[in-house]
Amino acid sequence: MPRARLRPILATLALAGPLLSGSAAQAADSYKIAFIDPLSGPFANVGELMLMHTRYAVDEINAHGGVLGKGKDGVRLELLQFDSKLSAQESLSALQAAIDQGARAIVTGGSGSTVVSALVQAAARFNERNPDRAVLVLNHSSIDPELTGKACSFWHFQFEANTAMKMKAIANYIKTQPDIHKVYLLNQDYAHGRQWARYGRELVGLARPDVAFVGETFHPIGKVKDFSPYVAKIKASEADAVITGNWGQDMNLLLKSAGDAGYRLRYFNHSAGAIPGTVLAVSQAGLGQLTWVAEWHPGEADVPRAEAQAKAYKARTGQEFLAPRIVMTPQFLAAAIRKAGSLDSQKVAYALEDLSLDTVVGPVRMRAEDHQALLPQVVNTVAPVDGKTVKTGWEGTSYGFRTDAVYSGNELAQGSECRMRRPPQ
Repeated sequence: MPRARLRPILATLALAGPLLSGSAAQAADSYKIAFIDPLSGPFANVGELMLMHTRYAVDEINAHGGVLGKGKDGVRLELLQFDSKLSAQESLSALQAAIDQGARAIVTGGSGSTVVSALVQAAARFNERNPDRAVLVLNHSSIDPELTGKACSFWHFQFEANTAMKMKAIANYIKTQPDIHKVYLLNQDYAHGRQWARYGRELVGLARPDVAFVGETFHPIGKVKDFSPYVAKIKASEADAVITGNWGQDMNLLLKSAGDAGYRLRYFNHSAGAIPGTVLAVSQAGLGQLTWVAEWHPGEADVPRAEAQAKAYKARTGQEFLAPRIVMTPQFLAAAIRKAGSLDSQKVAYALEDLSLDTVVGPVRMRAEDHQALLPQVVNTVAPVDGKTVKTGWEGTSYGFRTDAVYSGNELAQGSECRMRRPPQ
């Protein structure tokens, strides 16, 4: 979105006057969290999945007494929901509406780095002028390293491994795969797609100097209905693997077109396996292997607590559980509120810094210097059930997830260019 179109909304947020006094906010019987992600359009199924995970976490926290109280007398978390429509402008309007309704934290990340960046900038400007109503931005899925790098903000916290961390895990795995020789870079044409391509070229190139990068293409996000022309370009390059940051329908339609063309490829991706419909698309294509990386995958035998949470989640919602980090996001917020002993956003933000939780995927720490969570990453491949490495099918198919490699957050941690401006305590 052109910066000029964002300025009026940013200015409105920055200059908005107080609607609640600080004491009134502290006396509230609920703490409002606003969910802002796509609930309509081509990625609505992704947004709904993230909303359901967030709601599950909020319900769990409330069932155990909420925050800042004993027993059942704690302050309850209240979840508001807004449709980002995958638009920065719509998301900023949603942010203003959320603030007007008393939200103190924003949960987001499924709309992409452009949207999250706009929300972080707007929140920071608003907070500077309205410290008694400051809002936190809790990012569960947008993985632009700039958000915890040059564009870092005291008010933003990233609960997903960033692009560089994920690509480092992928590169480490590709180093062990001698059958990969020629790689094509196919990505969505927005900030994260270009970063996935850049880090793929850099980190895979370092891990495997013998690999040839035989082509690079960017396409409009969420607008391509037929990927066969792109598949034809990949085939002409004689690539045997594709590094793609595609997700949602863009990943599924790519798999379909490659399958229709009878083209066997290996795909390396950041999170596509967690998106509804992708395993089904792999099984229907019948060709190729999709390798992706996440903090956990269904059926991961060595993480029993995550499996237990997955069963509890399905029992309550009737849906499959895919992303512990999204449930983890409100859990970190609740722990920080308890640690701070306050609902004040600045105090909660300071409490979040360097906070560690024993989560269902193991210990996770929120790094203080740049607000990047350090959580494990599992490289895994969507593969046919064989009773050994893949024991359970997914999405009604005979395909599931095979664990290929596991890395700790510390192993994948990158340096940061963050120079954070912190308000005085």
